[in-house]
Amino acid sequence: MSDLYCVFGNPISHSKSPVIHTAFARQCRQDLRYEALLAPIDGFAASVRTFIAAGGRGANVTVPFKEEAFRLATRLSVRAELAAAVNSLRFDGAEIVGDNTDGAGLLRDLLVNLACPIAGRRVLLLGAGGAARGVVAPLLEQRPATLVIANRNVSRAQELVQCFAASASASLLCPGGYPELAGQSFDLVINATSASLAGALPPLPAAAGIFAPASLAYDMMYGKGDTPFLAFARAQGVERLADGLGMLVEQAAEAFHFWRGLRPDSTPVIAALRARSEAGPAG
Repeated sequence: MSDLYCVFGNPISHSKSPVIHTAFARQCRQDLRYEALLAPIDGFAASVRTFIAAGGRGANVTVPFKEEAFRLATRLSVRAELAAAVNSLRFDGAEIVGDNTDGAGLLRDLLVNLACPIAGRRVLLLGAGGAARGVVAPLLEQRPATLVIANRNVSRAQELVQCFAASASASLLCPGGYPELAGQSFDLVINATSASLAGALPPLPAAAGIFAPASLAYDMMYGKGDTPFLAFARAQGVERLADGLGMLVEQAAEAFHFWRGLRPDSTPVIAALRARSEAGPAG
Protein backbone atom coordinates (compact mmCIF):
# COMPACT_ATOMS: atom_id res chain seq x y z
CA MET A 1 0.00 0.00 0.00
CA SER A 2 1.11 3.57 -0.69
CA ASP A 3 2.19 5.64 2.32
CA LEU A 4 -0.56 8.10 3.26
CA TYR A 5 -0.08 11.84 3.79
CA CYS A 6 -2.44 14.82 3.82
CA VAL A 7 -2.93 18.52 4.49
CA PHE A 8 -5.37 19.67 7.17
CA GLY A 9 -7.04 23.07 6.93
CA ASN A 10 -10.32 24.97 7.05
CA PRO A 11 -10.95 26.01 4.29
CA ILE A 12 -8.93 23.51 2.26
CA SER A 13 -10.56 23.08 -1.18
CA HIS A 14 -8.19 25.67 -2.68
CA SER A 15 -5.05 23.78 -1.62
CA LYS A 16 -2.46 22.89 -4.23
CA SER A 17 -0.53 20.68 -1.79
CA PRO A 18 -1.86 17.39 -3.23
CA VAL A 19 -0.61 18.37 -6.71
CA ILE A 20 2.76 19.48 -5.32
CA HIS A 21 3.46 16.38 -3.25
CA THR A 22 2.27 14.06 -6.00
CA ALA A 23 4.81 15.75 -8.29
CA PHE A 24 7.55 15.44 -5.64
CA ALA A 25 6.76 11.74 -5.12
CA ARG A 26 6.97 11.08 -8.86
CA GLN A 27 10.22 13.02 -9.13
CA CYS A 28 11.80 11.18 -6.15
CA ARG A 29 10.28 7.77 -7.03
CA GLN A 30 8.38 7.54 -3.76
CA ASP A 31 5.19 5.48 -3.36
CA LEU A 32 2.81 7.74 -1.49
CA ARG A 33 -0.73 9.11 -1.66
CA TYR A 34 -1.55 12.65 -0.55
CA GLU A 35 -4.97 14.24 -0.01
CA ALA A 36 -6.56 17.42 1.33
CA LEU A 37 -8.72 16.99 4.44
CA LEU A 38 -11.16 19.54 5.85
CA ALA A 39 -10.91 19.52 9.65
CA PRO A 40 -13.74 21.02 11.72
CA ILE A 41 -12.71 24.22 13.46
CA ASP A 42 -13.24 22.53 16.84
CA GLY A 43 -12.09 19.07 15.71
CA PHE A 44 -8.50 19.31 14.53
CA ALA A 45 -6.95 16.97 17.11
CA ALA A 46 -9.68 14.36 16.55
CA SER A 47 -9.14 14.59 12.78
CA VAL A 48 -5.40 13.99 13.21
CA ARG A 49 -5.98 10.94 15.41
CA THR A 50 -8.48 9.52 12.92
CA PHE A 51 -5.93 9.98 10.15
CA ILE A 52 -3.20 8.27 12.18
CA ALA A 53 -5.55 5.36 12.90
CA ALA A 54 -6.15 5.02 9.15
CA GLY A 55 -2.40 4.59 8.59
CA GLY A 56 -1.34 8.22 8.01
CA ARG A 57 2.42 8.77 8.03
CA GLY A 58 2.52 12.58 8.09
CA ALA A 59 0.57 15.77 7.45
CA ASN A 60 0.86 19.39 6.51
CA VAL A 61 -1.13 21.88 8.58
CA THR A 62 -2.50 25.16 7.29
CA VAL A 63 -4.89 27.91 8.43
CA PRO A 64 -6.16 28.00 11.16
CA PHE A 65 -4.55 25.02 12.91
CA LYS A 66 -0.80 25.75 13.10
CA GLU A 67 -0.76 26.79 16.74
CA GLU A 68 -3.06 23.90 17.71
CA ALA A 69 -0.70 21.52 15.87
CA PHE A 70 2.13 22.92 18.01
CA ARG A 71 0.23 21.98 21.16
CA LEU A 72 -0.67 18.55 19.78
CA ALA A 73 2.92 17.52 18.93
CA THR A 74 4.75 15.33 21.44
CA ARG A 75 8.18 16.29 20.07
CA LEU A 76 9.25 19.48 18.28
CA SER A 77 12.06 20.59 15.99
CA VAL A 78 14.09 23.61 17.08
CA ARG A 79 12.44 25.85 14.48
CA ALA A 80 8.96 24.70 15.57
CA GLU A 81 9.83 25.51 19.18
CA LEU A 82 11.01 28.98 18.17
CA ALA A 83 7.88 29.61 16.11
CA ALA A 84 5.44 28.09 18.63
CA ALA A 85 3.58 26.96 15.51
CA VAL A 86 3.71 23.76 13.45
CA ASN A 87 2.92 23.27 9.76
CA SER A 88 4.29 19.72 9.32
CA LEU A 89 3.62 16.62 11.40
CA ARG A 90 5.32 13.23 11.23
CA PHE A 91 3.84 10.22 12.96
CA ASP A 92 6.58 8.00 14.42
CA GLY A 93 4.93 5.19 16.36
CA ALA A 94 3.26 6.81 19.36
CA GLU A 95 5.06 10.11 18.75
CA ILE A 96 3.72 13.12 16.87
CA VAL A 97 6.77 15.08 15.69
CA GLY A 98 6.17 18.72 14.78
CA ASP A 99 8.23 20.91 12.46
CA ASN A 100 7.81 24.35 10.92
CA THR A 101 9.01 24.70 7.33
CA ASP A 102 7.34 28.07 6.60
CA GLY A 103 10.40 30.19 7.35
CA ALA A 104 12.73 28.09 5.23
CA GLY A 105 10.21 28.12 2.39
CA LEU A 106 9.74 31.89 2.56
CA LEU A 107 13.49 32.58 2.64
CA ARG A 108 14.22 30.35 -0.34
CA ASP A 109 11.44 31.98 -2.35
CA LEU A 110 12.61 35.50 -1.48
CA LEU A 111 16.38 35.00 -1.69
CA VAL A 112 16.63 32.48 -4.55
CA ASN A 113 13.49 32.60 -6.67
CA LEU A 114 12.84 36.35 -6.38
CA ALA A 115 16.44 37.54 -5.78
CA CYS A 116 15.18 39.80 -2.98
CA PRO A 117 17.86 40.38 -0.31
CA ILE A 118 16.74 40.96 3.27
CA ALA A 119 19.98 42.04 4.96
CA GLY A 120 19.93 45.75 5.74
CA ARG A 121 16.36 46.16 4.46
CA ARG A 122 13.30 47.53 6.27
CA VAL A 123 10.75 44.72 6.56
CA LEU A 124 7.09 44.91 7.56
CA LEU A 125 5.27 41.72 8.56
CA LEU A 126 1.47 41.92 8.62
CA GLY A 127 -0.17 39.47 11.02
CA ALA A 128 0.76 37.72 14.25
CA GLY A 129 -0.82 34.29 13.86
CA GLY A 130 0.72 30.91 13.09
CA ALA A 131 1.93 31.91 9.61
CA ALA A 132 3.73 34.98 10.98
CA ARG A 133 5.23 33.13 13.95
CA GLY A 134 6.88 30.64 11.62
CA VAL A 135 8.88 33.26 9.72
CA VAL A 136 10.03 35.77 12.37
CA ALA A 137 13.18 33.91 13.44
CA PRO A 138 14.34 33.11 9.86
CA LEU A 139 13.76 36.73 8.82
CA LEU A 140 15.75 38.01 11.80
CA GLU A 141 18.60 35.63 10.96
CA GLN A 142 18.99 37.51 7.67
CA ARG A 143 19.76 40.71 9.64
CA PRO A 144 17.27 43.21 8.24
CA ALA A 145 17.74 46.82 9.30
CA THR A 146 14.38 46.56 11.05
CA LEU A 147 11.48 44.13 11.29
CA VAL A 148 8.13 45.65 12.21
CA ILE A 149 5.16 43.43 13.09
CA ALA A 150 1.66 44.90 12.75
CA ASN A 151 -1.61 43.18 13.57
CA ARG A 152 -5.28 44.04 14.05
CA ASN A 153 -5.00 42.66 17.59
CA VAL A 154 -2.13 44.79 18.88
CA SER A 155 -1.52 42.69 21.98
CA ARG A 156 -0.80 39.61 19.84
CA ALA A 157 1.77 41.56 17.84
CA GLN A 158 3.35 42.84 21.05
CA GLU A 159 3.49 39.30 22.43
CA LEU A 160 5.22 38.09 19.27
CA VAL A 161 7.80 40.88 19.47
CA GLN A 162 8.50 40.04 23.11
CA CYS A 163 9.01 36.36 22.25
CA PHE A 164 11.85 37.16 19.84
CA ALA A 165 13.21 40.46 21.21
CA ALA A 166 15.92 38.91 23.38
CA SER A 167 17.49 37.00 20.49
CA ALA A 168 16.85 39.57 17.76
CA SER A 169 19.90 40.67 15.79
CA ALA A 170 17.89 43.52 14.25
CA SER A 171 15.46 46.15 15.46
CA LEU A 172 12.20 44.27 16.12
CA LEU A 173 9.23 46.54 16.70
CA CYS A 174 5.46 46.64 17.07
CA PRO A 175 4.08 50.01 15.90
CA GLY A 176 0.91 49.72 18.00
CA GLY A 177 -1.47 48.87 15.18
CA TYR A 178 -2.15 49.37 11.50
CA PRO A 179 -2.97 53.11 11.77
CA GLU A 180 0.45 53.73 13.35
CA LEU A 181 2.14 52.58 10.14
CA ALA A 182 1.35 55.93 8.55
CA GLY A 183 4.54 57.82 7.75
CA GLN A 184 6.73 54.69 7.72
CA SER A 185 8.01 53.00 4.56
CA PHE A 186 9.45 49.54 3.97
CA ASP A 187 11.52 47.74 1.36
CA LEU A 188 9.67 44.45 1.85
CA VAL A 189 6.05 44.13 3.00
CA ILE A 190 4.85 40.60 3.75
CA ASN A 191 1.17 39.82 4.26
CA ALA A 192 1.01 36.86 6.66
CA THR A 193 -2.66 37.35 7.53
CA SER A 194 -5.38 35.04 6.20
CA ALA A 195 -7.44 38.00 4.97
CA SER A 196 -6.87 37.12 1.31
CA LEU A 197 -8.61 33.77 1.81
CA ALA A 198 -11.78 35.72 2.58
CA GLY A 199 -11.22 38.18 -0.27
CA ALA A 200 -10.37 40.90 2.24
CA LEU A 201 -7.52 43.31 2.91
CA PRO A 202 -5.76 43.97 6.23
CA PRO A 203 -6.97 47.38 7.47
CA LEU A 204 -4.05 49.36 6.11
CA PRO A 205 -4.63 53.11 5.88
CA ALA A 206 -4.80 54.01 2.18
CA ALA A 207 -2.50 56.98 2.66
CA ALA A 208 0.02 55.09 4.75
CA GLY A 209 2.70 55.13 2.07
CA ILE A 210 4.20 51.96 3.51
CA PHE A 211 5.84 50.90 0.25
CA ALA A 212 9.28 52.40 -0.35
CA PRO A 213 10.49 52.91 -3.94
CA ALA A 214 11.45 49.56 -5.54
CA SER A 215 9.84 47.67 -2.67
CA LEU A 216 8.45 44.15 -2.92
CA ALA A 217 4.89 43.39 -1.84
CA TYR A 218 4.62 39.71 -0.88
CA ASP A 219 1.41 37.87 0.01
CA MET A 220 1.77 34.43 1.60
CA MET A 221 -1.62 33.56 0.12
CA TYR A 222 -2.07 32.77 -3.56
CA GLY A 223 -4.80 32.57 -6.17
CA LYS A 224 -5.58 33.37 -9.77
CA GLY A 225 -4.71 37.04 -10.32
CA ASP A 226 -3.89 39.56 -7.60
CA THR A 227 -4.96 38.93 -4.03
CA PRO A 228 -6.66 41.94 -2.37
CA PHE A 229 -3.33 42.84 -0.73
CA LEU A 230 -1.42 42.71 -4.02
CA ALA A 231 -4.17 44.72 -5.74
CA PHE A 232 -3.80 47.34 -2.99
CA ALA A 233 -0.03 47.40 -3.47
CA ARG A 234 -0.40 47.73 -7.25
CA ALA A 235 -2.78 50.67 -6.73
CA GLN A 236 -0.10 52.25 -4.52
CA GLY A 237 2.35 52.10 -7.44
CA VAL A 238 4.30 49.00 -6.37
CA GLU A 239 5.80 47.22 -9.38
CA ARG A 240 7.32 44.16 -7.68
CA LEU A 241 4.53 41.85 -6.55
CA ALA A 242 4.66 38.18 -5.51
CA ASP A 243 2.09 35.77 -4.15
CA GLY A 244 2.81 32.81 -1.89
CA LEU A 245 2.87 30.07 -4.53
CA GLY A 246 6.67 29.89 -4.51
CA MET A 247 6.74 29.78 -0.71
CA LEU A 248 4.09 27.05 -0.75
CA VAL A 249 6.21 24.83 -2.99
CA GLU A 250 9.45 25.57 -1.14
CA GLN A 251 8.00 24.84 2.31
CA ALA A 252 6.44 21.68 0.84
CA ALA A 253 9.88 20.58 -0.35
CA GLU A 254 11.17 21.07 3.20
CA ALA A 255 8.24 19.04 4.56
CA PHE A 256 8.90 16.27 2.02
CA HIS A 257 12.49 16.09 3.28
CA PHE A 258 11.21 16.03 6.89
CA TRP A 259 9.04 13.01 6.03
CA ARG A 260 11.09 11.09 3.47
CA GLY A 261 14.71 12.24 3.88
CA LEU A 262 14.81 13.37 0.23
CA ARG A 263 14.84 16.95 -1.05
CA PRO A 264 12.94 17.38 -4.34
CA ASP A 265 13.68 20.02 -6.97
CA SER A 266 11.09 22.76 -6.52
CA THR A 267 11.82 24.70 -9.73
CA PRO A 268 9.86 22.57 -12.25
CA VAL A 269 6.93 22.25 -9.85
CA ILE A 270 6.65 26.03 -9.41
CA ALA A 271 6.86 26.49 -13.19
CA ALA A 272 4.12 23.91 -13.80
CA LEU A 273 1.79 25.48 -11.24
CA ARG A 274 2.37 28.96 -12.66
CA ALA A 275 1.58 27.71 -16.16
CA ARG A 276 -1.57 25.99 -14.95
CA SER A 277 -2.69 29.10 -13.09
CA GLU A 278 -2.15 31.35 -16.11
CA ALA A 279 -4.01 28.91 -18.36
CA GLY A 280 -7.02 28.92 -16.02
CA PRO A 281 -9.33 26.01 -15.23
CA ALA A 282 -9.95 23.45 -17.92
CA GLY A 283 -13.50 22.59 -18.99
